[in-house]
Amino acid sequence: MPLVLREEIVNNERYEQERPDFRAEILKIKAVRRVHLGSHLTFLFENAATMRYQIQEMMRIEQIADEEGIQHELTTYNELLGTSGELGCTLLIEIDDPLQRDIVLRKWLGLPQHIYLRCADDRIVRAIYDDRQVGTDRLSSVQYLKFPCEGIAPTHIGIDMPGLEIEVDLAPETRVALAADLD
Repeated sequence: MPLVLREEIVNNERYEQERPDFRAEILKIKAVRRVHLGSHLTFLFENAATMRYQIQEMMRIEQIADEEGIQHELTTYNELLGTSGELGCTLLIEIDDPLQRDIVLRKWLGLPQHIYLRCADDRIVRAIYDDRQVGTDRLSSVQYLKFPCEGIAPTHIGIDMPGLEIEVDLAPETRVALAADLD
């Protein structure tokens, strides 16, 4: 998976000028990489373009302009992409009601261990998750996952947690995008 390079990051002034067009382009890229599973789970498969957008947005919001700060953002977000043969993914657990969200995040504490991709060779690939996002009694509503697909494109995404068993086919355009990421 290609990483975001320092030379691709522009200063905040230039980004403000380019932002409307860049944002429109990224929304198109994200549309084919977004997968809904059930009513509360959204997976966004990341690539260098989506991570560049995240970096630029963080720099914009936090007014980061110094080289050390930019390097920190590059390191942080590039880490989410994974290495060769891996797919990086952001999982959003979307529950609007705060009380209900808290209940579900406690109930789903073991969720990351039950997330998988089914690859074109019918192999199941379990998510590798950041255990810093899983507390002792509660799950974070945003999870960063990596799937070590060994270069084999996925065809399905699923969860096999008791009481939350679900698997869906990935749309053809999603499969193409993920296969390109693995090339």
